[in-house]
Amino acid sequence: MIIPCIDLMAGKVVQLVQGRDKALEAESLNAMLDQFSPFAEIQVIDLDAALGNGSNDALVEQASARSKARVGGGVRSADRARTLVAQGAHRVIVGTAAFSESGVRHDLLADIVKAIGRERLIVALDSKDGKIMVKGWRESTQLAAEDVLSELAPYCSGFLCTYVDKEGMMQGTDLAWFARLRAATDLEITAAGGITTLDDVRALLAMNVHAAIGMAVYTGRLNLAELARLNSSRK
Repeated sequence: MIIPCIDLMAGKVVQLVQGRDKALEAESLNAMLDQFSPFAEIQVIDLDAALGNGSNDALVEQASARSKARVGGGVRSADRARTLVAQGAHRVIVGTAAFSESGVRHDLLADIVKAIGRERLIVALDSKDGKIMVKGWRESTQLAAEDVLSELAPYCSGFLCTYVDKEGMMQGTDLAWFARLRAATDLEITAAGGITTLDDVRALLAMNVHAAIGMAVYTGRLNLAELARLNSSRK
C-alpha cells in the first residue's frame, strides 16, 4: 500500500528535511486531501505536538473526517491516543513515548492498548545511524530497531520505520534496512524516509512493506496518478 503523508506545523501543511529545516509549505489541507483521495489511507503527523509546541488538533480532526488516517505526533499518554481516536483517527502512531533511557516503556504501551486496542496502535521506529531517534528526532537512544521489534510486537499491529538519514533529502532510501526489518517481524511495516523513485516504491511493495511518501510527492518527483495506478494494481 502507498500512503501519502501530511505533516502539520503552525496550521500549515509542510515538508521538512531531516525533521528540522522547512523545505516547503504545501497547498491548503483540503487541497491536499483532494489530491490524496484516490488512496485508501493517509498519514498525518502533527509536528508541533511532536516538538511540544502546541498542536494542530482542528486540522487533524479535519483530515480524519475526510480520510482514513493514521495519526501521530506527540502521543505521550493513553488519554491522548483515546482523544485522537475520538477525533476520527483510524490508527494512532506512538514514537518517543514508547521508549525510555533503559528501553521499551511497557507500562505506557499497555495503557494505550487498553485505551484504544492493539489493532489501532502503530509504533514508530525512527532511526538514524542505526539508532532509534526520539523527541522530534532531536535525541538518539542506544536502541536499534531490529532489536526491539519482538519486544514491541505484543502492543501494536504494525511499525512505522523511518530512515531519518535521508528523510526529505530525495536521495533514495535504505532498502536493505527495510528488508532486514521485514525479515524480523510478521507485523505490518510501513517505510518512510528518502523514498524518491517508482523503483524505490516497487521494491518496497515487492517485499510486502508499505510506502509512506512525502517530499517526493510534494515536489512532483513522484506523480500521484502513477502512484495511484501502482497502488490499485496491488489490490
